[in-house]
Amino acid sequence: MATNAELLKPIQKVDGLVTPALLLDRAKLDRNIMRLADRARKLGVVLRPHMKTAKSIDVAQRAFPTEPGPITVSTIAEAEYFARHGYSDMTYAVGLSPASALRAAELCRRTGIDLKLLLDTVEQADALADVRQATGITPSVLIELDCDDHRGGLKPDDPKLIEVAGRVVAAGANFAGVLAHAGESYGLSSPDALVKAAEAERLATVRAAEILRAHGHACPIVSLGSTPTAHFAENLEGVTELRAGVYMFFDLVQHGVGVCAVDDLAISVLATVIGVKPEKGWVLVDAGWMALSRDRGTASQQVDQGYGMVCDEAGQVLEDVIVAQASQEHGILAIRNGSGKTMPNLPVGARVRILPNHACAMAGQHDFYSVVNGASPEIEARWERIRGW
Repeated sequence: MATNAELLKPIQKVDGLVTPALLLDRAKLDRNIMRLADRARKLGVVLRPHMKTAKSIDVAQRAFPTEPGPITVSTIAEAEYFARHGYSDMTYAVGLSPASALRAAELCRRTGIDLKLLLDTVEQADALADVRQATGITPSVLIELDCDDHRGGLKPDDPKLIEVAGRVVAAGANFAGVLAHAGESYGLSSPDALVKAAEAERLATVRAAEILRAHGHACPIVSLGSTPTAHFAENLEGVTELRAGVYMFFDLVQHGVGVCAVDDLAISVLATVIGVKPEKGWVLVDAGWMALSRDRGTASQQVDQGYGMVCDEAGQVLEDVIVAQASQEHGILAIRNGSGKTMPNLPVGARVRILPNHACAMAGQHDFYSVVNGASPEIEARWERIRGW
């Protein structure tokens, strides 16, 4: 594998990048990582970062600078990738299918890692018997909980919770505990509401663990987390681990929720002005939804950021300038509706940085990060990303 120095020989400054290009601010990344790590220590829980946003060993090593720690993954491809880099304690936090369960077990057989699987139905639990027979591996399993009607999972008081746990054991798997994700917290925006959501997530998860223990299941892992609730939880009594992912980079949705400042956003897409339509108040750039993603997560928030907030080449916010429209390879910059500002001078050839609505989605459009430090024109490194499933 080429070293960072070799990869950067042709391009060592931001102005030498072919656009659109994904930038990652190392100092902001490190600050964001430290913020939640400190919070987890104070709350007395293990932090299991979700790598679904970063998908990069170089980013993971900022969170675990001395040795690989516990992580969460969203694809088996991520699990395979991080296993190659020495990570052995992982949770695959997506409900399993028979094929993914078999692939996960094969990975455990080849590498010896502990990859915990997630399920919430008896059908998934029963499928584990076939996986165990085919691979000789005893999988570890977490039951997914529904703490706020956001997505999948079982309610803590659902009788199926005990039934599913029993079927996991009957299939010869190792029942490891419960996992919850307060996804509805993304729709909140006040500190009081976020604190309440975090406590509701905790109560639901701990309640499920207590019920399972009362029925003879040890339930050693009590796992919860979302980026908003992780930053607003005041008490994690009864919880063993905290998960979050987008906190490493943050984004405009998290800013709208109230979790971070705009200055905390660590990634952006560098784009070049390729046209100007002064009669329409438009500036055209070479970054459309293929570079930014189609995510419009701020559309339902108090401030709609279009397809992303716009900064100058050094990363300074251009007030009220957003990507108002996006097609496949074109973005249209315009002044936000209702603003009294005028479009700044952005001639053809000028560069801008576009901040993400959703960091996971923006990063997912690119193969690597060009690592920078604030407004410095230097590119410090090139960090590859894993893609696929």
